Amino acid sequence: MLVERFVVGALEVNCWVVADEASREAMVVDPGDEPDRIEDWLKEQKLKAKYLVCTHSHFDHVGGLPELKEATKADILLHKAELPIYERAAEMARLWGFQLEKLPKPDRFLAEGDEITVGSLSFKVWHTPGHSPGGICLVTPEAVFTGDSLFAGSVGRTDLPGGDYEALMKSLQRLSALPDDTAVYAGHGPASRVSREKASNPFLTGEFQ
Repeated sequence: MLVERFVVGALEVNCWVVADEASREAMVVDPGDEPDRIEDWLKEQKLKAKYLVCTHSHFDHVGGLPELKEATKADILLHKAELPIYERAAEMARLWGFQLEKLPKPDRFLAEGDEITVGSLSFKVWHTPGHSPGGICLVTPEAVFTGDSLFAGSVGRTDLPGGDYEALMKSLQRLSALPDDTAVYAGHGPASRVSREKASNPFLTGEFQ
């Protein structure tokens, strides 16, 4: 599994490109900005983007979708509960002082238990609400892509529309049950491991209630 991180946009979102090295199929997770940079790298690596996956639909995670969709023809995937936020992403961006192009319609809605296949790779969809109603994580035996549900040392905020602190705590309990050596690839900040977060993240240790 090839994993490449791009820190994009003013809010420094982690866009992850995940590819099967044999087939050269890839998915792009949370292309929030700088689509030209992501597209150029895909071309350089001779990768074919199959999916553009949104762990959630806040504007900083979806801003690069229009150009990447046009360039790659990849399917846009997100949880159905995210659709209202997705449809208002441009409006929310303006409130923060940003401009967002009109987003393409999603090609497919994801649900708990779905599997996304990229070449020989398989990613299980976990519905992990809290930061947003339709937040998802993508789980493999080696890694989990957590979006803004879990960060290294912290968690996503729950004071935005659709946020739910109690729901996020339940989602975190589920994530903390993953094997200790599972790599954590979050929507912002550095990568981590489940063992490290269980030992030091105050939202998982119970220090922050």
